[in-house]
Amino acid sequence: MIWNSKGLGRRAVLSGAAGLGAAALARPALAQERFPSKPIRMFVPFAPGGTTDVQMRALCDAASRRFGQPVVVENRSGAGGILGAQALVGTRPDGYTLAQMPVSVFRYPQMVAKPPFDPLKDFSWILQVTGYLFGVVVRADAPWQSFTELLDYAKANPGKVNYGSPGSGTSLHITMEQIAQGRGIEWTHVPFRGVAEDLQALLAGQVNVSADASGWAELVKEGRLRLLCTWGAERARRFPDVRTLREQGIDVVSESPYGLAGPAGMDPAIVKALQDGFREALHDGAHLAVLDRLDMSVAYLDSAAYASAAQRQYEEDGAMIRRLGLKVG
Repeated sequence: MIWNSKGLGRRAVLSGAAGLGAAALARPALAQERFPSKPIRMFVPFAPGGTTDVQMRALCDAASRRFGQPVVVENRSGAGGILGAQALVGTRPDGYTLAQMPVSVFRYPQMVAKPPFDPLKDFSWILQVTGYLFGVVVRADAPWQSFTELLDYAKANPGKVNYGSPGSGTSLHITMEQIAQGRGIEWTHVPFRGVAEDLQALLAGQVNVSADASGWAELVKEGRLRLLCTWGAERARRFPDVRTLREQGIDVVSESPYGLAGPAGMDPAIVKALQDGFREALHDGAHLAVLDRLDMSVAYLDSAAYASAAQRQYEEDGAMIRRLGLKVG
C-alpha cells in the first residue's frame, strides 16, 4: 500500500485541530465544574441581629454546605438597605461577590438627584428567595390598642406621632407614607440603620411607633411591645389574633420580596450554578426553620423571572414615588 504523505499530513492537522477545539470547549466546562473554588462574599445591607441578617446567615450557611466553600456575610447597614447593591458596582463579575437586594434598591435611585447605580443595568439577578412579615408595634404601655386607634389619634393630632423604620425608601417607609396620604395624616418619619436600632429607640420612648420586619416578634411575645397590625395577605401564623391592614380598612398588602444579585456581566453558567445552589439552600431544613420562626415564606423565582420582576418593581415603584412626591435630600 502506498501512503499519501500529503493526505496524511492534512488528516493529522485536522485531527489535531479537532482535538484543540475539543480542549477549548472543555476548558469552560471544567471551570464551571470547579465553581466555586474559593469563598463567596455576601453583602447584607442591614445590621447584625436583625430579621434580614438572621435569615441571610441561615441561607448562607446552608449554601456553604452545598457549594463546599464558605459564603461569608458582610454587613453594610444604613442608607435604607442600598449599600450592599452599591458595593457590587465595579466589582469583578466572577460570582464571588454577591448581595442581598431589598426593594429599596429600585426606589432610592428614583428619589435622589444623583443615583449611585442603575438597577436595570448594573446587576446580574440570580434568584428571589423570600419576603418579610411587616407590622406596626408600639410599647406595651402605649394608649393605642389597634392600628385604627393610632390612625385616629394621628389624624386628630398632626405632627405629634413619629415612627421609626429601617430607612428612607424601604417598604416600611413607603407604605407608612401611603397610609398617611390616604388618611390625611401628618406624622414624622425617623429612619434607622436596622430593626435593632429602631426597636431600641421605641423602647426608650424616642419614637412612638415602629414599622418594621418581624424582629419585634419576641418582644411582642414577652409583652414588652404591642403588635397593632401585620401587612400580609393573611394573618401571621404566630400572631393569629392580630388583624391585617386589609382587615382594618386599608387595602394594602406589603411583603417586600427580595433576592440575590451580583455585578453586571456575569457568565450565565456561573449565574446558573449560583441560582441552583442557593435554591437548594433555600429549601434546607435549617433555613426553613428560621423562616418559620420569622413568619416568612419561600418566594422563589429563578434568574430570568427575578430579572423580569425587578423590571416591573422599578417601573411600579417609580410611578408610586412620583405620585407621592418622595425625595431624599
